[in-house]
Amino acid sequence: MTDRDLDQLCINTIRFLAADAVQQAKSGHPGLPMGAAPMAYVLWTRFLRHHPADPAWPDRDRFVLSAGHGSMLLYALLHLTGYDLPLEQIKRFRQWGSKTPGHPEFGLTPGVEATTGPLGQGLANAVGMTIAERHLAARFNRPGHSVVDHHTYVICSDGDLMEGVAAEASSLAGHLGLGKLIVLYDDNQVSLAGKAALSFSEDVPRRFEGLGWHTQAVPDGNDLDAIDKAIRDARAEMERPSLVAVRTVIGYGAPKKAGTHEAHGEPLGDAELRGAKQALGWPLEPPFLLPEPALARFREAVVHGARAEADWRTRFDAWRRAFPDLATQWDAGQARALTPGWDQDLPRFPADTPVATRDASGAVLAAVSPRLPHLMGGDADLAPSTKTLVKTAGSFLRGTPEGRHLHFGVREHAMGSIANGLTYHGGLLVFCGTFFVFSDYMRPAVRLAALSELPVVYVWTHDSIGVGEDGPTHQPVEHLAALRAMPNLVVIRPGDAAETVMAWQVALARRHGPTAPVLTRQKVPVLDRTVYAPAEGLRRGAYVLAEAPGGAPDLILIGTGSEVQLVVAAQAVLAKDGIRARVVSMPSWELFHAEPADYREVVLPRAVPRRLAVEAGATFGWERWVGGAGAVVGVDRFGASAPGEVVMKELGLTVEHVVTRARALLGR
Repeated sequence: MTDRDLDQLCINTIRFLAADAVQQAKSGHPGLPMGAAPMAYVLWTRFLRHHPADPAWPDRDRFVLSAGHGSMLLYALLHLTGYDLPLEQIKRFRQWGSKTPGHPEFGLTPGVEATTGPLGQGLANAVGMTIAERHLAARFNRPGHSVVDHHTYVICSDGDLMEGVAAEASSLAGHLGLGKLIVLYDDNQVSLAGKAALSFSEDVPRRFEGLGWHTQAVPDGNDLDAIDKAIRDARAEMERPSLVAVRTVIGYGAPKKAGTHEAHGEPLGDAELRGAKQALGWPLEPPFLLPEPALARFREAVVHGARAEADWRTRFDAWRRAFPDLATQWDAGQARALTPGWDQDLPRFPADTPVATRDASGAVLAAVSPRLPHLMGGDADLAPSTKTLVKTAGSFLRGTPEGRHLHFGVREHAMGSIANGLTYHGGLLVFCGTFFVFSDYMRPAVRLAALSELPVVYVWTHDSIGVGEDGPTHQPVEHLAALRAMPNLVVIRPGDAAETVMAWQVALARRHGPTAPVLTRQKVPVLDRTVYAPAEGLRRGAYVLAEAPGGAPDLILIGTGSEVQLVVAAQAVLAKDGIRARVVSMPSWELFHAEPADYREVVLPRAVPRRLAVEAGATFGWERWVGGAGAVVGVDRFGASAPGEVVMKELGLTVEHVVTRARALLGR
């Protein structure tokens, strides 16, 4: 068998392993794997530096299938090259409990570097991975000692490039000159609903040239030599990220459906699959055929990967001996460890001194950043407002990759996705920040972080109608309720500066999902913790801030964020009327729900059914905590443009209104 024949056998093995799996599942996307198999084969067998026996090897190349609907392409490659993904899992594609879900999921399938499927996300994640590689290389490589040196590769579709998040991320990648990012564009001219020309006619390479990318075109997606040369040329270009537009035929080989949208999002069908096998000279039986010569070629990845990793570990050990202090930092970053003494300079705030929780957050970042050199983050052009700029960390720019502050520009969606990519890469603790109302722009990335259990910290400030003069376009109302509905996202709305310090401690310690401190623009009083319970109670989500004076409580007042001050003040007013009110601070529903039932009963005893929650946001969901006999003071409308204190007053967020509602609950 000639090398050319073996190449073709390997490519068809990818094609029909994918097509057979889709056909057996009666669900999936066979077209992309069949059309993109040649470029994937060239990349994975000639360029991708990886070790199937150690998918987490730190200096491996990263591969992201941004076009996650073509997941069987990736699963086929993982199985064929020797990852722990047995053929049985391929045969159980899209079935309950399998490691081959409809779209790739990070943490579930060995070798999957990112959860993809929502289009554009994977490409943006890859930008984050490439930033991480450049930053870590600048921090740890030394003359004669290179321990961070790898590429990030992407296969994307026209759908990825239509999504705005990809445009945002690609713009930043070009600006930063991320030369180790190489994107292979599966230019098959077909989308799910028909020809791509129905909605997409731009010159993609020219667009990317305008973004500062190096671009190439391969006219024939089956031309292995041209694909090989294009990837080599892309690797040689170190000053710009690279886009290679590869013209492919979706569903290649299928006699009727090739090149049509019918090959995109549904199985080929028995007759069409047989026709494709006949057209490409593939045996009709058995399904899931793995020819030995092809499997042997693919499994060379195990040997090559072991050799590459062993070489790296030899160099790494020499580097560790030469630079033990750097090695200690490396180990902490890889473990995302909170290094000893990281919290010894946490700020303290004098009682009764008004401090915006965004300012308290900024003080925490300034204190911990020097002690956590693997903490990296940034904001969407809002550092002066979000207080997320750590001046001593330096800026990550084209010429200063050692900097740890990322200037994302006005690109919230890409910011969230790039932060996820930084975290997928490993070696860093990651945060990013913007106004809370713009969490709407970030939501797809936040959801994927929650699904993928990524410990990203999303710092959201300007948290309520207290924003004031900017008006309802900038005043979040429904956002707390919406984000609390998201599984595995912990939302924390601290009530004062002390709770904000504790919120950061919780967020930085969390390892299996994102955390979102939601912070005020306006100043709020710092509670006297010699009078009120310690802010340590935030760790449990809710705690008794002040017990009812004079005996068992008649009712419970629950506050979050800036409204904690309202319930504290209301307690004192009610006490003058002989009404005993317990005050509960509830900064995090999620943390409180995770506590044992007996603790929740201590804080919110069933024997006290009269409960009044106060929060400057939608009341939706609060019935869970106040029960049928309780009530909520909230905001079930959009805000208004006026000074913050005026908006709060006009919409009922005052001590007087809280007291009135509390009395009404008790029938007084």
